[in-house]
Amino acid sequence: QVQLVESGGGSVQAGGSLELSCAAEGQLFSNNAWGWYRQAPGKEREVIATMTKRGDTTYADSVQDRFGVMAISRARVILRMNSLKPEDSAVYYCNVDTRAGVYWGQGTQVTVSS
Repeated sequence: QVQLVESGGGSVQAGGSLELSCAAEGQLFSNNAWGWYRQAPGKEREVIATMTKRGDTTYADSVQDRFGVMAISRARVILRMNSLKPEDSAVYYCNVDTRAGVYWGQGTQVTVSS
């Protein structure tokens, strides 16, 4: 069983930066694919960044060139968010796709004020 623990959310002014962390508690036996999602009030959850097992990354157009995913270890990834905008305000979730299944973090709130 794997649990993902997210941290690093908070409030920031437009133009600021935040770094979110997603750490797995429990054993991950190999490299896995990771994803970052967000959900704003009244909107569906959307994928904003992914990292394959090989470390290749993709980004949604809305965050391209502002957000970056980095693997710190086999069990932890971070999402660096720069030049934040009010429309980036949402609950952010991470997930990891393992051979045993897909696991989700509990979500962390990011609020960007203008």
